[in-house]
Amino acid sequence: MRALALMYHDVVPPGDFSSSGFPGIGADIYKLEHDDFASHLAAIQAARAGAPPALVSGPQPLAPPWPLYLTFDDGGASAIAEIAPLLEQHGWRGHFFVTTGRIGTPGFLSAAQVRELDRRGHVIGSHSCSHPPRISACSWEQLRREWDESVHVLGDILGKSIPAASVPGGFYSRRVAEAAELAGIRVLFTSEPTTSIAILNRCRILGRYGIWRGMPAAVSGAIAAGRRSPRWKQTAWWEFKKLAKKICGNQYLEIRQRLVR
Repeated sequence: MRALALMYHDVVPPGDFSSSGFPGIGADIYKLEHDDFASHLAAIQAARAGAPPALVSGPQPLAPPWPLYLTFDDGGASAIAEIAPLLEQHGWRGHFFVTTGRIGTPGFLSAAQVRELDRRGHVIGSHSCSHPPRISACSWEQLRREWDESVHVLGDILGKSIPAASVPGGFYSRRVAEAAELAGIRVLFTSEPTTSIAILNRCRILGRYGIWRGMPAAVSGAIAAGRRSPRWKQTAWWEFKKLAKKICGNQYLEIRQRLVR
């Protein structure tokens, strides 16, 4: 079986990129303005002929071509201020992956808001506890702490187990997945643009297609419809970045930041 997943981050009022989520140019690339995000949802709805997105905690609809998951990383305050209301206008629900070390800090969700999103039917998942810049380079002890602590914090807030997570920064490795699986995570989203679903013991591993500021709504619609061209383009770019990460090692993040500036 295959699946489609779109990776969003924050949605902000026009020009107000500091209102939600992590600060800085590197993070702002992934923040859409309100009207742009509304256009993306309209394009997705048209592409899917009105079929709702799937949830990892619910039935898996088989609307063509594959189930579609809408995911939102970081746990920025816009999850409840902007994103959830727009999703709910379509009768949809999404997956919100929360960086638990940021809960209750400026620009991020509070514990009460996390509970509210859960009450409204959205899936709450882990995005690690500290959002390390390169989680795949963490020691085994650090990996266990990142997943175990975040799952524990969210479990205490919601009073239930946390079934899903997403890998911060796109730095996936098998060790990252193994630590997540040991923390009880049963569905782990990466940033790799693929429709394939991998299985690691009791954990399903799904890729995602990234959406960033300035990307036309038609691209989200085309990916949601299962068209190959926009997916192949992201795959080619991903393979280039993977090679750059391998060659540059720890310097990759510094080089990326310079290019962004």
